[in-house]
Amino acid sequence: MSVLALMNRPSEPAAAALPHVLVVDDDPTIRELVSDYLGRNEFRVTAVADGRAMLKRIGEDVVDLIVLDLGLRGEDGMSLARRLRDESAIPIVMLTGRADEADRVMGLELGADDYLTKPFSPRELLARIRTVLRRRRAEVRQGRPEGVRAYRFDGWELNLNTRRLTSRDGVAVTLSNGEFSLLVVLLGSPSRILSRDQLIDLSRLHNDEVYSRSVDVQIMRLRRKIEKDPAHPRYIQTERGVGYLFGVPVETVY
Repeated sequence: MSVLALMNRPSEPAAAALPHVLVVDDDPTIRELVSDYLGRNEFRVTAVADGRAMLKRIGEDVVDLIVLDLGLRGEDGMSLARRLRDESAIPIVMLTGRADEADRVMGLELGADDYLTKPFSPRELLARIRTVLRRRRAEVRQGRPEGVRAYRFDGWELNLNTRRLTSRDGVAVTLSNGEFSLLVVLLGSPSRILSRDQLIDLSRLHNDEVYSRSVDVQIMRLRRKIEKDPAHPRYIQTERGVGYLFGVPVETVY
């Protein structure tokens, strides 16, 4: 498996703050061309040759957009796109050598945000990436604080693009929609006491069938998944008669 990680010229802290684009293409010339051009235009770029490396990278780092070639040798780019869309909200710009309209339509129906046919101009790709990211930033998505890509606490990471929670041991922990939304709210307000009503409102769980006791159930389930001892929680602490607070420092990744 060949993985080409191309980091740009700014210092490491500065580079980490740049939008991160993951390029997936089995043509090394395309990987080098796109990585170099985007790197010179204020993007952090990682380039890989196949779907396995793509999924590995997504699990290791925050990715803001994926440039995906549909014509990967030995792999179905459409299947990768479908999997990406089923498991994450990361924007996708598809590349392909096919000029057939049906392929373009299928790619967009699978959830691609834009589509570019090879050969293409790097300048046009840059413009399309900027447009997709600008449009995505303007969207209001449930449970997603504006501009935040991930939260980290005590070795854990909650990636808001992929909606993936990773433990201190690197193990993915499955969350329901309600658990994810509540955890986002708690991590966004560490050391702040939040009432049940605030948690319902901020996590957008509120509807005719949601009452304060359902928050307690979601909290109980979250504790079982992230606390070493759910009966004596370190992370999600109860303020009796008031609500809950997240009790350890949280790092915000923009």
